[in-house]
Amino acid sequence: MRPSSRHCTVAQKPVNPGSADILAATSNGSIQNDHNLPGMEMGFPTSSKSLNFASRPGFGQVGTKCIVKANHFFAELPDKDLNQYDVTITPEVTSRTMNRAIMAELVKLYKESELGMRLPAYDGRKSLYTAGEFPFSWKEFSVKLVNEDDGINGPKREREYKVVVKFVARANMHHLGQFLAGKRADAPQEALQILDIVLRELSTKRYCPIGRSFFSPDIRAPQRLGDGLESWCGFYQSIRPTQMGLSLNIDMASAAFIEPLPVIEFVAQLVGKDLLSRPLSDSDRVKIKKALRGVKVELTHRGNVRRKYRVSGLTSQPTRELVFPVDDNSTMKSIVEYFQEMYGFTIQHTHLPCLQVGNQRKANYLPMEACKIVEGQRYTKRLNERQITALLKVTCQRPRDREHDILQTVQHNAYDQDPYAKEFGVKISEKLASVELKYHETGKEKDCLPQVGQWNMMNKKMINGMTVSRWACINFSRSVQESVARGFCIELAQMCQVSGMEFNPEPVIPIYSARPELVEKALKHVYNASMNKTKGKELELLLAILPDNNGSLYGDLKRICETDLGLISQCCLTKHVFKISKQYLANVALKINVKTGGRNTVLLDAISCRIPLVSDIPTIIFGADVTHPENGEDSSPSIAAVVASQDWPEVTKYAGLVCAQAHRQELIQDLYKTWQDPARGTVSGGMIRDLLVSFRKATGQKPLRIIFYRDGVSEGQFYQVLLYELDAIRKACASLEPNYQPPVTFIVVQKRHHTRLFANSHRDRSSTDKSGNILPGTVVDSKICHPAEFDFYLCSHAGIQGTSRPAHYHVLWDENNFTADGIQSLTNNLCYTYARCTRSVSVVPPAYYAHLAAFRARFYMEPEMQENGSNSCSNGQNKGTRVVGESGVRPLPALKENVKRVMFYC
Repeated sequence: MRPSSRHCTVAQKPVNPGSADILAATSNGSIQNDHNLPGMEMGFPTSSKSLNFASRPGFGQVGTKCIVKANHFFAELPDKDLNQYDVTITPEVTSRTMNRAIMAELVKLYKESELGMRLPAYDGRKSLYTAGEFPFSWKEFSVKLVNEDDGINGPKREREYKVVVKFVARANMHHLGQFLAGKRADAPQEALQILDIVLRELSTKRYCPIGRSFFSPDIRAPQRLGDGLESWCGFYQSIRPTQMGLSLNIDMASAAFIEPLPVIEFVAQLVGKDLLSRPLSDSDRVKIKKALRGVKVELTHRGNVRRKYRVSGLTSQPTRELVFPVDDNSTMKSIVEYFQEMYGFTIQHTHLPCLQVGNQRKANYLPMEACKIVEGQRYTKRLNERQITALLKVTCQRPRDREHDILQTVQHNAYDQDPYAKEFGVKISEKLASVELKYHETGKEKDCLPQVGQWNMMNKKMINGMTVSRWACINFSRSVQESVARGFCIELAQMCQVSGMEFNPEPVIPIYSARPELVEKALKHVYNASMNKTKGKELELLLAILPDNNGSLYGDLKRICETDLGLISQCCLTKHVFKISKQYLANVALKINVKTGGRNTVLLDAISCRIPLVSDIPTIIFGADVTHPENGEDSSPSIAAVVASQDWPEVTKYAGLVCAQAHRQELIQDLYKTWQDPARGTVSGGMIRDLLVSFRKATGQKPLRIIFYRDGVSEGQFYQVLLYELDAIRKACASLEPNYQPPVTFIVVQKRHHTRLFANSHRDRSSTDKSGNILPGTVVDSKICHPAEFDFYLCSHAGIQGTSRPAHYHVLWDENNFTADGIQSLTNNLCYTYARCTRSVSVVPPAYYAHLAAFRARFYMEPEMQENGSNSCSNGQNKGTRVVGESGVRPLPALKENVKRVMFYC
């Protein structure tokens, strides 16, 4: 299914957007109309209990027949009753590992007597599951366990735990069978959860479980990533309801782990081998403390006695200066003396600090050279670029190799021999699911003739090239001489002209060189000097040459340009300035054109008005995403971004808005909002409303249909996000004029899933691209998809390296009555309109743009807020009037009006 293969049909009952029925923007930005849209009663449920997602309208039919394989393995349903028991352990234990150890000991002691030979599966927290009932409904057990992690000097102690097991409920397997057959809409989550836990039980004992994945250094030899980290291979596993019944989704996985090194070796890798012969600097100390905080270490100076502790910090003094009381008379002894006298252990590197374990009130000090990092600890902090590159080398597998490893994992896991799978009556196929399709089209494509998802813009003109007559260049790179910078600017200007833009070859002022640390002063100088030269006319573009390693310079430049000066900027790295590549210049020209308001490519189907349920009446396409702060950032805000198309019927230009909201809040808070104004009373606003108004201004028409692509939502959040955000869309529309309720299609876009598609035969070159992946345009909506709901997998891009990940689209709400071919065609077509490159992309562009805009907005948080983790928020009101809102989230500085109108995030 590729763009050229689509001959779109016009909707059967188009609404005629006559001139009397067009929204008119008034001077205050609201919208009025003399004639209301033909009445559409949109009954929308107020709770998730009365909400059903869109059901599948049928299957796609267009395209060439093919067969692909998917990493899903058919799972036969058990014919046994599944029971849930509540578990209460006293004293309470917070560690799931310890809970599992207690329950494993309980099963070992009582399986043949009290448990009636049942082999239960346990979730590590509060629930225990069985196939068939225990001989009791309530029982208390006593379990004794040796605790390895007791105090620093005490012997191993045996602890006794009371475990109460109480019957709670029986899972309805008939309900699950009906759901899988498509006869019931509501998924029996408890039954699916039990089966998932059952199939994870053995792997949880064998490997290191993290999330839904399992890792082990035995699956494949770990690879060093640098700075004390290594990559472990593993596999992802999840039970999923599909059209073919229950399916076990297996995929390969890799993750960064801390190397199980002696702590002193780990620290040497981190700050340099000369650590052993020099004192620590303040920056070294901060780096070590950050890397080791929360890491589990074991003592090695006592032979087989390996006590384990979690590091809480570093001592401020070197080891040689540390003393502590050894008796009630406050007799003091040094750490060095104590370890020598007590254990015969000589501390060599007394200039280094000790590790601090325990809390501040009762801290224990451990010499670095007496400790080793415990194996199997996932590294959750941010990797540096070198580590990311090394990890990608490990994870990047060709489709043939990935398929082989997945099959090998299934065979090695031997589910047919798994005692838990046997106990619960679950049988797993060892064959990949084979899916017969009718969907990818391998014929000719477009006037531009993309070959397998990519094309070349060299010697081709942009559809709408913009005019840039006033531009300037600022050079922040010390290694780039003015003559080199000038030569680069001349080449770039020529490429812009060749590509279809009108681009003045001469900058407004001579190229200005500046130091990165004076970025704000330099930008304001160039801005003011240019304004003086042009007698008040603003710059249309600022080129910026940056050092290859530029730290915070890029973010600072974007923040100042887009929220303070109102400048559109294009940054170029030093390495590209020295090595002037025609392909690089062509790509930069594409970015400059869309940033300044132009269009690079337009689908012929759009020009010919052949896109289904888009071309017939004015249609606005939204993209929305929320990005959250990295792990470990406890208070910095989440950033929401919404973009919306600003042209019709071509659908290639987008305007965007961004807003900060509460930490890790997934629902987009500023889609629609009202506030009280002393003069105007209740005022309506929000990102949806503002973008509807800007669509009207740009096209002269009001949107009569809304298509909303929402990125970044997990399955567990579907109901909540749809309820909240569809309601906000409704209110935003109604605030513009009475009864204005254009039909909405709400689609969730997911890339973070583990379904992979493989060619039926890796030797068949007609069904794979150069990288061995399935062809772009391949879509799957049967067998491995939801039993009844409207979802599909689309591989819209050509693979470059590794195994392509298809995007998963789930249509949650559809008032536009799309056919399967209609929404699949539209989504695939849109993937050919991404402005920043000459390839079809893997995710529908409005969702992609929203992600870019949200990522860009992280740079808008003022530097002091980024460091101390304070909150921040904005979407377009005056910077000086915004204060911390009711939610306690500080506004982002507002985007300048000329920036909001264009694709500034490109």
